[in-house]
Amino acid sequence: MKKLLFIVTLMAIVLSACAAATVGGSQTEIGQNREKWENANISHYRYNLHLSCFCVFVENMPLVIEVQDGQVVSMEFHNGVEIDPTLMELFGKYQTIDLIFAELEAGQNGAADEVTVKYDPTYGFPTEATIDVVKEAIDDELYLTISDFEALP
Repeated sequence: MKKLLFIVTLMAIVLSACAAATVGGSQTEIGQNREKWENANISHYRYNLHLSCFCVFVENMPLVIEVQDGQVVSMEFHNGVEIDPTLMELFGKYQTIDLIFAELEAGQNGAADEVTVKYDPTYGFPTEATIDVVKEAIDDELYLTISDFEALP
């Protein structure tokens, strides 16, 4: 009897976990858009990333990032100012579309109090996102804008 109860409980947990990844029988919005991005199969691309926060580097934004086969080919401020290596810890989280999806998913899964995202209708990548780590805190919000996306040969 205990074994049966254990199996039923385990199945309930597994099914609950599966249901958490879906909304109304379909994937979550971020899951649907990530799938759209993956199905586009774009391995070489360039985009502008504007990070806005209570940060010292904001006047040099956006970053111009080129990615090929999941690796950063180049990353620079649009105005040619050299990127301070200490900023790479922050920028590294957003240096590819896949990493941006991972950060947004982490935020939506509890790493942040609130995450809002808008997506590109064609390729599914995030075009605008707001991450508010602690809703009641001041100046902890991070705003991301992806623009001038270009699939490269």
